[in-house]
Amino acid sequence: MQAPLRWVLWDVKDTLLKVRASVGEQYCKEAARMGLSLSPVEVDAAFRQVYRSYSSRYPNYGIAQGLGGEAWWTGVVRDTLSQCRVQDPALLNTLANNLYYNFCNAENWEVFPDSKKALESCSSLGLKQGVVSNFDSRLEAILHSCGLLSHFSFLITSEKAGVAKPSPAIFNQALQKCGAPAGCVAHVGDHYMNDYVTSRSVGIHGFLLDRHNKHNRAEVPQEHRLGSLEELPSRLQQHKD
Repeated sequence: MQAPLRWVLWDVKDTLLKVRASVGEQYCKEAARMGLSLSPVEVDAAFRQVYRSYSSRYPNYGIAQGLGGEAWWTGVVRDTLSQCRVQDPALLNTLANNLYYNFCNAENWEVFPDSKKALESCSSLGLKQGVVSNFDSRLEAILHSCGLLSHFSFLITSEKAGVAKPSPAIFNQALQKCGAPAGCVAHVGDHYMNDYVTSRSVGIHGFLLDRHNKHNRAEVPQEHRLGSLEELPSRLQQHKD
């Protein structure tokens, strides 16, 4: 007999909310406040290169190398802008610190139209909710500023957990927080490996959110796919009864 569902775990970025404008636009807007005129296209290209390099050299915010989210991100910003000919160290530090804190604000994030209703529907079904996210310590402030924090009983970020998806260890930490077996827990996320495959590898009911029909994978059954979060409550109800 199947255990009834008791918890829903959530990914955050590109599942419940997304960055409102491109990184290049955000960085250029802050640079303009300092009297600099930069090209968003150029900044975007530099950011992609620097982000890939940092993610490879210092995975999960460089915790193993003694960095952490703030040092990691301010390093990314400084290196990105220095590639775009901003050379003054004091100015780079100011821009990096300002941008790090700018991303705590709701104005830089867009909550998807179906997110709040889906969270409310889960509560109405009597389900508790938590977050499992590859994110840094700003996540609580971001969810609070976006009006979503109150839905969650706990947040697990990869920075605080010391381990990132797709490691099953971060989901095992979440199951300990839930105090429930994996068969009583669902997880919703947009990343095939990080969210869907890894959650299912520990026995959680993983659902792959595929808003733009990008994941044409035959190995993901239709009943595990969500075209939008509006489809989630009926799927969860099937596991709850």
